[in-house]
Amino acid sequence: MANTSTKKSSTSTTTSQTKPPSSSPSSSYVATLSAWLIVLVVGPVGVAVLLYGAHGFDRGPWSSRAVPMSNRHLLAASERLGDGLLPEPEDLAYDADEGVIYTGCGDGWIKRVAVAGEETSVTVENWTYVGGRPLGVALGADKELIVADPPKRLLRATRGAVDILLTDEAGPVKFGLTDGVDVARNGTIYFTDASYKFKAEDGMFDFLKCQPHGRLMSFDPQTNLTQVLLHDLYFANGVALSPHHDFLVFCETPLRRCRKYHIQGGKKGSVEDFIDNLPGYPDNIRYDGEGHFWVALFAGRTLSWTIQMRYPIVRKAIMILERFVKVPHVQLDAGVLSVSLEGQAIALYSDPALSFVTGGIKIGRHLYYVSLVESFIGRLDLAQHPARAA
Repeated sequence: MANTSTKKSSTSTTTSQTKPPSSSPSSSYVATLSAWLIVLVVGPVGVAVLLYGAHGFDRGPWSSRAVPMSNRHLLAASERLGDGLLPEPEDLAYDADEGVIYTGCGDGWIKRVAVAGEETSVTVENWTYVGGRPLGVALGADKELIVADPPKRLLRATRGAVDILLTDEAGPVKFGLTDGVDVARNGTIYFTDASYKFKAEDGMFDFLKCQPHGRLMSFDPQTNLTQVLLHDLYFANGVALSPHHDFLVFCETPLRRCRKYHIQGGKKGSVEDFIDNLPGYPDNIRYDGEGHFWVALFAGRTLSWTIQMRYPIVRKAIMILERFVKVPHVQLDAGVLSVSLEGQAIALYSDPALSFVTGGIKIGRHLYYVSLVESFIGRLDLAQHPARAA
């Protein structure tokens, strides 16, 4: 009996081992391919992270300030002006005399959008083709448009005219990612170079590294002098002058803060904090002429971004992975934050479904904003859809 039992057990084991697999050849191929991808991609990433750690990556802020008022339905409640005619708009410059908004688009055109009277239907025209990637835009003293364009640096543009290069280097370092811009009444142009080390197409790498490669600069069109006002900024982004032009506010995106640089008075040349621990990552900033700055937040402080910015090693792993595969960067819960002249957060207009908001400004009773992944200017009626106590 014992021998019979042993034989049966052996037969059963043999049958089990020789039974053909239930999976199809195609699923076997997919499994094998997936395994190789894990070995070839995740393996080197893990080894690199273990060997080298996160050297060269700085840690971002952890906490976030509370905002007393909010509207969490910005996208859902907005009109879409010029939908389909404004590919990847970046920034907004408003000409109150003519009732038009200028914005630089991903197709290389500066578009002009008529919003006089705030009617539902608007006119969109191709105003000037600069051919690069226009980012920050601001009206000059003579109604010309000053354009921050990373491939072409700092430009002056007029209707239908070929762009004119104003400056492309300082100190004598070439600009890498010319970004935000504003113009003072005396004609002085203030602008940022988000990163002298990385070009526009690699800007996300600079952001992920969270290293101080940015600069705040000025350009005097009377003397053609370009000056570096501040060095060692963390992805220096939008710029906006105060009502009396005695100071300006600029954004440092990965640190989720805006800082104040004094242009006049006893503090001239000094810098201090304006508002920090923002509820998102700031991009461009605009003053509305009514006592408020409007800070565009290209992404909210979501869990994924909080983890990435808190732990540099995660960002390094993502950068290594991107050498092999395209890693999606989810910039959700974007919007626009209203801030007082004293640096106090007033109201946040955002939407969980909104991403890459790079510009916003209040005109009349409306908030206008743009997103890099949309093809319209959003317009929210603040009277009908106000921010309420959070």
